[in-house]
Amino acid sequence: MATMYAMRFFIVAPLLQVKGMQLQLGEVPFLLLVLATVFIAAAGYVINDYFDTRADLINHPESVIVGRKIARRTAIILHLGLSLVGVVLGTVVSFLIGKPTYSIIFLLVVGMLWFYSTTYKRQFLIGNIIVAFLSALVPMLVLVFELPPLSEAYWAYIVKFQISISDIIYWVSGYALFAFILTFVREVVKDIEDFEGDQVFGRNTIPIVLGIQPAKIVSVIAILAANVLLIYFVGAHLNQLPTGGVDYFTLAYLFLFIVTPLFVVLLKVYTATQKSHYRLSSTLLKAVMLAGLGYSIVFKYFII
Repeated sequence: MATMYAMRFFIVAPLLQVKGMQLQLGEVPFLLLVLATVFIAAAGYVINDYFDTRADLINHPESVIVGRKIARRTAIILHLGLSLVGVVLGTVVSFLIGKPTYSIIFLLVVGMLWFYSTTYKRQFLIGNIIVAFLSALVPMLVLVFELPPLSEAYWAYIVKFQISISDIIYWVSGYALFAFILTFVREVVKDIEDFEGDQVFGRNTIPIVLGIQPAKIVSVIAILAANVLLIYFVGAHLNQLPTGGVDYFTLAYLFLFIVTPLFVVLLKVYTATQKSHYRLSSTLLKAVMLAGLGYSIVFKYFII
């Protein structure tokens, strides 16, 4: 929810304003879009906990809810109810913007989350990629559902003055890419942490197939890739902002709150020997992702 509102009001809206345009997707339809995403994500958590109960009794016995506090039958009903509400809300928004085919997105996501929990999570690499992709999809949904009404309202204006929205696409896509890489790293780190339970139940996760040390190296490479791409992104495109010039505030923010913490995570993951070390690394990654989201506020009030 926070990610979608940050993309809408701190990234997309300010860049549109610079171009003499405003958001066209209404507040109520956008709220329905956010709620659709939240309900489907919640349904995904429920079904994942349902199928992970036995492994979680080994990996995280203190966090097991399904089968203890919630009956397994209740969990399935809850999953179906949340999924249905999410798909219905997403379908309503799709029709409101004149793109009924967009409702397929929500059906596909529900299907992906189901098959992730039942099948893909147990397969080598594909489960990690699916979760990372769905994480990256969240900021992209803001842009995907804003473009149709925006195009309809400003088509003549865009054509007449040759307005480009490539910078908006670029910034939102940058957030999506960042979310993809860091989520992928978190999933690999969690797989290392859950090595014992996953091994007992025959899951083919990265640490089980390749080994714990190679899985660490995969995480380290992904973190380095995130830092390299981030530095490239800032260096290549920051000067193209409407304000022009070099933005030293952004450079300082990224170095202090994202780049440096990522190197700390890199070292923590590589030297980890206990479950608590991996858990700490996962928490630090969450903090870095939150800092990345926080930069959207900096973007609106200090850059544009």
